[in-house]
Amino acid sequence: MNRSRHRPPTTIAGPTAAGEPAATTPPADPRAVRIGVAQRTRLEGDPAFSLVPLSDAAKGDGLLVDGVPVRARLQRFDDVRARLEQEGPDGVIRTDVLFGPVSPDRRRGTEVREVVVEGWRIEVEIEPERRAVLRERARRGAGAASKGGPVEVRAIIPGRVVAVSVGPGDDVAAGQQILVVEAMKMQNELRAPREGSVERVGVAVGDTIDVGDLLVVIR
Repeated sequence: MNRSRHRPPTTIAGPTAAGEPAATTPPADPRAVRIGVAQRTRLEGDPAFSLVPLSDAAKGDGLLVDGVPVRARLQRFDDVRARLEQEGPDGVIRTDVLFGPVSPDRRRGTEVREVVVEGWRIEVEIEPERRAVLRERARRGAGAASKGGPVEVRAIIPGRVVAVSVGPGDDVAAGQQILVVEAMKMQNELRAPREGSVERVGVAVGDTIDVGDLLVVIR
């Protein structure tokens, strides 16, 4: 799967609801991804899970699924056909899998892939675990932020604005890209900390920003 080459938005800015700095998000394994059923094929109760490849070669093939070791191996026959082999209580469980194309969901900042498992078609949504943690944090703070009025997104390091993706009056979803800022020779996506309507955009393409500058206000 294609990993984002941008650093997470916390490297450039943080949202505040009442002048308070954003909390620090715990680090996640850089290899970890969050996988869940995409909205179009999701049923109530379908869980999302975190997946990390085991790094200890002595343990053989395996994964960490929500922190729990799972002995499994994916045997690829070609770009489409594969077989998942997983150790179960009564021996190895083999599951035939077909992989469809990957399509980016730029609004949510994720990737969606069609997967056929034993003949059943499912669409799964994939994103780096670190970004998923940031999205959850933003959602947890949305209730408190809405009670305190608009959310101000301010710069926490200097840089230069290279893209502005929204304008006043635009509706945005949590995690949607709103700005791209170049800092320390890297382009960094800044995403909406919660859903809402853009009340103000305080910068334009080409502007140089400094710590504390107001970038976007979301109500």
